[in-house]
Amino acid sequence: MSRCSIAMGAVLGLLALSASDSWAQVWKFDNLSRIGGIAVKVEGKPALVDSPIGKAVQFNGKDTGLFFSDRPLVGAKTFTIEGIFRPEGGAFEQRWMHIAETDPATGLDAQPQGTSDKNPRFMFEVRVKDNAWYLDAFVNSKAGSKPLIDPTKTHPIGPWYAVAQTYDGKTYRTYVNGVLECEADVAYEPQGPGHVMVGVRMNRVNYFQGSVAELRFTDHALKPEELLKVPK
Repeated sequence: MSRCSIAMGAVLGLLALSASDSWAQVWKFDNLSRIGGIAVKVEGKPALVDSPIGKAVQFNGKDTGLFFSDRPLVGAKTFTIEGIFRPEGGAFEQRWMHIAETDPATGLDAQPQGTSDKNPRFMFEVRVKDNAWYLDAFVNSKAGSKPLIDPTKTHPIGPWYAVAQTYDGKTYRTYVNGVLECEADVAYEPQGPGHVMVGVRMNRVNYFQGSVAELRFTDHALKPEELLKVPK
């Protein structure tokens, strides 16, 4: 059974999936002070906007982000990470969720510059071109790493989307609105404590222009029919 090491305050963000061996942590981006039971450090001036599921946080693609002093999925051997979000144009390359394991030797979550570092991490990214976007997800652990990206699978800018990355102990997969986009086998080792950044990469590279309404973290690979959906 996998367990997540989180601050006691984050217990309020936990949603039990069964009585014995599963959990999910839900983060609703409906405020700018405390999300998923964790105090938020606000950078820049993100705004609260409406979404199909309530309020969401809107990032300007220039200098806005949310830093979380704790992180989910510590010690988890399998996982599902989901988000309900809306890309809104902007630069070609954008990082909108970065979950990092802190390097115990340096105290850093990422290298000060660039986008390549050794820290175990999960990433959600987008690539934006011609009023459309496509998904880029990435996992890195001490056992292996894998990007999942397909530039031919584009989606219009403007609507809200539900995206997911899952790992069942062997295969890493990504979904958009419950539809499988990419998959590949990868070796994975559970990650340690660290932090989360939403709206930009941990080292403030590649800001996100768009809005985030919800993130959900689960300690096993959900089936497509179990994934978050955007209400119609």
